[in-house]
Amino acid sequence: MIATATATATHTSAQTTAHPSAKPDWFASWFDSEHYHRLYAHRDEREAFPFIDGLIARLRPAAGADMLDLGCGSGRHARRLASHGFRVTGMDLSAESLSRARQQRSAWAFLRFVRQDMREPFGDEAFDHVFSLFTSFGYFEDPADHLAVVRNMAASLRAGGRLVLDYLNVRDAERRLARDETIVRDDVTYRITRWSDSEAIFKRIEIDDPRGARSPAAPLEHVERVAKLTLEDFRFLFALSGLQIEETYGDYQLAPFDVDASPRLIMIARRPAGEVLPDAAHRLGRHAQV
Repeated sequence: MIATATATATHTSAQTTAHPSAKPDWFASWFDSEHYHRLYAHRDEREAFPFIDGLIARLRPAAGADMLDLGCGSGRHARRLASHGFRVTGMDLSAESLSRARQQRSAWAFLRFVRQDMREPFGDEAFDHVFSLFTSFGYFEDPADHLAVVRNMAASLRAGGRLVLDYLNVRDAERRLARDETIVRDDVTYRITRWSDSEAIFKRIEIDDPRGARSPAAPLEHVERVAKLTLEDFRFLFALSGLQIEETYGDYQLAPFDVDASPRLIMIARRPAGEVLPDAAHRLGRHAQV
């Protein structure tokens, strides 16, 4: 739910256990870490490509449409969009993710990557479609930051343009929350603990890297935080930003959304033609770097 967020959480089993806080901009360091890319290396084209193809079949964009992949990471969704012939901009805060994305962009002439914080405006009526995929949203402690991002998305859409926002389904995520997990990749051990409070779902990653003696400055623990935003919360955020939800889906095969069973909450929202946005004071973000 949308409320004043807190980053310190507790959960109760036989006794109450204190958990570490997620730093306000935890994503800035974590997404640039080699450990983030190693831990999530399984998130590849095999899952991204069919999802993008299904969305394109539903959206039916015009040939050569301008598209933004916001929070693009290493660019797997952006590359697939570009392969359909669209003009694609991938935007992310992580320099390391963008470096990986740029290494694989040469095959498509109309694909570029830009480094920017999504809380900074990124243009007026610049895109026909904006994509926020694989829970690339909801990372901030201050709910006003979430609204700022949605308003930036809305402002960047042309009249009649559409936003696709792919988020976790909070009810299903909490029901399936695996409290403790250990993953080993390339001789590095990741001990993962998950919990939630009234505002967010958290994941602590403790890293046991045998090479750590050669890089003592590297952090050995990260805490992720994702806000518990529901469909009703998004309706509210979108309404404040001049967007209207048209469709909702519950998984990457685009089955109908079921709040009790769907693993995902995928929303397609439109900026109606002639809509005057509540906040029209948007401009190209001053921290953008091509």
